[in-house]
Order: sequence, then C-alpha cells, then structure tokens
Amino acid sequence: MKRQTNSHTLRSLQTESNNSSRRQFLAHSAGVVAGSVLASISLPRIYAAEDNTIRLALVGCGGRGSGAVGDALSSSTGPTKLVAMADVFEDRLTGSYKALSERFGQQMDVPPERRFVGFDAYRKAIDCLRPGDVMIQATHSAFRATHLEYAIEKGVNVFMEKSFAPDPGGTKRILRLGEAAAKKNLKIACGLMCRHSSARQALIQKIRDGALGDIQLIRAYRMDPGARMEPFKGGQSEILWQLRCPYFFMWASSGWFIEMMIHQVDECCWIKDAWPVAAHGMGGREPNSVDYSQNLHIYSIEYTFADGTKALVNSRAMSQCYNDFATFVHGTKCAAQFSGNIHAPTVQIYKDQRTDKDSPATGGQVVWQPEKEKESPYQVEWDVLLDAIRRDKPHNEVKRAALANLTSIMGRAAVHCGKIITWDQMSSSDFKFCPNVDGFTNDSPAPVQADAQGRYPVPVPATWTEI
Repeated sequence: MKRQTNSHTLRSLQTESNNSSRRQFLAHSAGVVAGSVLASISLPRIYAAEDNTIRLALVGCGGRGSGAVGDALSSSTGPTKLVAMADVFEDRLTGSYKALSERFGQQMDVPPERRFVGFDAYRKAIDCLRPGDVMIQATHSAFRATHLEYAIEKGVNVFMEKSFAPDPGGTKRILRLGEAAAKKNLKIACGLMCRHSSARQALIQKIRDGALGDIQLIRAYRMDPGARMEPFKGGQSEILWQLRCPYFFMWASSGWFIEMMIHQVDECCWIKDAWPVAAHGMGGREPNSVDYSQNLHIYSIEYTFADGTKALVNSRAMSQCYNDFATFVHGTKCAAQFSGNIHAPTVQIYKDQRTDKDSPATGGQVVWQPEKEKESPYQVEWDVLLDAIRRDKPHNEVKRAALANLTSIMGRAAVHCGKIITWDQMSSSDFKFCPNVDGFTNDSPAPVQADAQGRYPVPVPATWTEI
C-alpha cells in the first residue's frame, strides 16, 4: 500500500505489507534496473532524430506516482525525462520532487513554473506535454477517468495506477475511454504489474498446456493487521482530509479491500482466462472497533465462473491473527502457487494437492519452478509501454484492467449488500458514489459525512447499495 503521510489520521499497525508500498520509490535502487530486457532493441527511424526523449508528467506525487517515475526514468529503452508535476497537496509534490531530483538529476526538468497544485493541476501538467508523451496518472481512483479523458483529448499516452474506478459507473467510463484511446492509436498501460511477471507467465503457459489438469479451485489470501482511521478533528478542509487517507473511503479509492486485493482478483481471472459470472460473500468489522472509516475488516468472497469453477478471495485486516499473502491454484492433476508475500514471484508446481511447505505432515513437494525473474515486473511494464510508443506498436491494457476492476467491485458489492451479485448486474449498473468529482475544488463539501460520533457510514447487508 502507499504510505499515509498524516500520522494523526492513520494509526498504522506496522505489518510487513503496510511497510511495503506497491511502488515504494525510495526502496528502489539503481541496481534494481541493471539492464532492461529490451536494452538491445534498436529504435525506429522516427526516434532516430536528435531529440528522441519521451517527456513525462506526473499527476499524483505519492509513493506510487514517484515509484512509477523512477521506473520510467530507469528504463533503458531510450531517453526519458520528467517535465511537469501535479498534486492537490503541495507538501507531497515538494517531497516527491526532492527525492526524485536527488536520484535522477539531469532527467528531472521540472522548474517551479511546471509544478502545479490544486484540483485542476492535472490539466496544467498535461498541457506541458507534446502529443505522444506520457502522463502518469497516480492519484486515487475517483479521479482516474477525469484525468484520462483529458490526456486522450490532448493526444497523450498514459500510464495509470490501480485501482481504476471506485464504482460500476466509473469503470464503464474507463472502458469507453480505453476505446477512444485505441481509435487515436494512443498507448495505455495499467498498473497491474503481475501480468508482466515472467515467473507467473511461465506458470500460465504450464496451466494452458495442461500441467495441472482442469482448474477446479483458485485461492487468494491477503491477511494482515491492516490499518485504522481516527476521526476527523476539524480545522481544515474535510474533502482534502479525506484525500489524505483515501483507502478508508469508498468514493475516493474504492476502499481497503479493492486497494489491497485487486492484484489477486486479477490473478484469479488470469489463471482461469475468464471473468466470473457471479460473486457471493460475507464480511464484518472487529468488535468494539476504533476504526472510524467505511471499511469492513473481513471480506470473504466466492467467485463462480461459467463452468462452475470457484475462486475464493479472502482478506482480513485484524491484528493478533494468522497472516498470509499468497495465491494458489488447484487442478485435477495437482496444485501450484501463483504468487507470494507482497506480490513476490513465489511460483511453483506441487506433486499433488498439498501446498503447505511449512508443515511436515501436510507439506507439499515442489516438482517445478520457473527461471528466476531477471527484471522486476514494475520495470517490465514500463519497458513494454515505452517500447510500444517508440515502435508504434499497439498497447492498450484498459479493457483487461477495467474488467478486473469490475470483478473486484462485484465481490465487494456481494459482501456489502449481502446478496449474490451477477456479472450482468455489474455490466448494466451505472452507480457512482460521487458523480460530481470533475468539478471538485478545495471548498467543495466532503462527499461522505460522519455521524455525531465521528464515524462514517459502514456497509450494512440488506440495506447498502452500490450497484
């Protein structure tokens, strides 16, 4: 997860996953990018001119955005530089600029007049680009479609982080924008980096070749202490305060479950090579919770695919409990592990259905492992995007990413509403938590309001609506 910067609103429970950002910029070192898998590619004539530099604008200067810039500037596919930055928080932009400048020096060309603050800052940053350059969209999912639409209008390629929209209406807008980008031959990359993991790709090929037999069951877990939100104490803009702790509000970033689990939901669908037809689930909050956010602390979801195959996705954010972070797949022949802790490429096929290597009585015997990854998937996804831009190859990940997003929302809705939710229901829904995001200013009222005790609305099955 991306680290929260305001310790007075977020009480972190200091787990390994909480301390590890999906794109923890400062954890990257120059040695991580020793040489791209695409380093030997010769560039087409269109980029053989004197200035073949791809310019970048960063919109959303938190940990994920800064990490994405680090990957882009580290790519050996050709020269890149950052020319503009935008955020609603000046301190976040300033911190990102300082850290990136210390690491990348001459690749940073962002003078004060190209550092923009405010809800309209994204427009100013994108306006600094030429057609064919890249906007890095790394704010929260509530604003993804708004910023993507403007970039496409300006003829700018896009890298956008997950998640992609907080609700079905926003996801459908993303899908339409993906089609518009394709018509303009724009390249769009989406931050589901596990799809670019060579280890996982190797296991996918094994699955397609029948090594596991017919897939019967997929299991995904992310269980750790999570985090809790303290009440709003006033004295500042509440909408900006909510954006300081976005993972605790459905409207801002889709809520904790999707922010934490969309990668593994996408893994389930990738393994099955299909999207589920229905979801059923349950969840709850810890007793006597001091969490003032909208989140549940437990999500247990059963996805059903068209042939009856099940995917079980389980998330628990509670302390003093058993922790786990992995994805497993079971076929008629044997089982395999698809991913490991904090999205590590822990990939292996077992002799039979036993996968617990830590238990002598039930431990699984590993019979196959892929070649060790030579490059981080975070870097590879950028190398692929930049190579597609330079070589003018088709590259548009929007549809796949948006459908993974819709699948995640379907599971969340099943838990929140206490109902079986179908794919057809999701596909026909235009529900939005906050339909007026495009017009937000610092003075806009907060989209969700707390009760007299300072607690924000929590989903209650049978009464909650989000489809």
